[in-house]
Amino acid sequence: MGHLYALDFDGVLCDTCGETAISAVKAAKLRWPALFDGVDPTVEDWIVQQMITVRPVVETGYETLLLVRLLLETRVPSIRKSSVAEGLTVEGILETWIKLKPIVMEEWDENRDELIDLFGKVRDDWLQNDFSGWMGANRFYPGTADALRFASSKVYIVTTKQGRFADALLKELAGITLPPERIYGLGTGPKVEVLKKLQKMPEHQGLTLHFVEDRLTTLKNVIKEPELDNWNLYLVNWGFNTQKERDEAAASPRITLLELSDFSKKLK
Repeated sequence: MGHLYALDFDGVLCDTCGETAISAVKAAKLRWPALFDGVDPTVEDWIVQQMITVRPVVETGYETLLLVRLLLETRVPSIRKSSVAEGLTVEGILETWIKLKPIVMEEWDENRDELIDLFGKVRDDWLQNDFSGWMGANRFYPGTADALRFASSKVYIVTTKQGRFADALLKELAGITLPPERIYGLGTGPKVEVLKKLQKMPEHQGLTLHFVEDRLTTLKNVIKEPELDNWNLYLVNWGFNTQKERDEAAASPRITLLELSDFSKKLK
């Protein structure tokens, strides 16, 4: 009867890590200008590099602003405002971010929606003022664009990225135009709810369902929902995850660890 693929974007189709890190630093400097006043450019470069390391903990883009500030506070003790920054390492952030995030949000009196809006605005400004620079900071993983371009399966993008940025990257870097109704971006609801919606659509009845992710936590959330038992779940081994997460996924009876070389074969 055919196949339906729900694909995450960042870390599955596109390596957006460089652009995300640079945008996060730009946005953090606007959000907390006093903290960055006098910060040496080499410290900013260090933060960008560390952001690539901690990228696996990010679920939604606004969190990158929090991570930039937390990294700054670990590096420059004189501006430290957070109780958790002292002695904190990059490895510690990777292990405990789910606990750290609500603590720093409260201590810094931050608002999720405002951070989301600011992060989107910074990206919009960069895209408008330096189009080639913004595009050049992203890249599709080898073979993923062709897999999308020639897929005979029904394909949806299900991402926590703001949809307009996923759409721009698909069009400009991959030469692919997806109908707007095929892109579920930030604001369209939790991924588990999007999957429920997709499987209930009359035109999808009888299709074999596949969900491809790079975040193990997201796949675990799907497994918790009995209503989603018919989805085949995949964790990619080339995205923003750790070896520990890949090992855990490989041991799960519900999750298949997916190699990049197999991706285009899966999309048929």
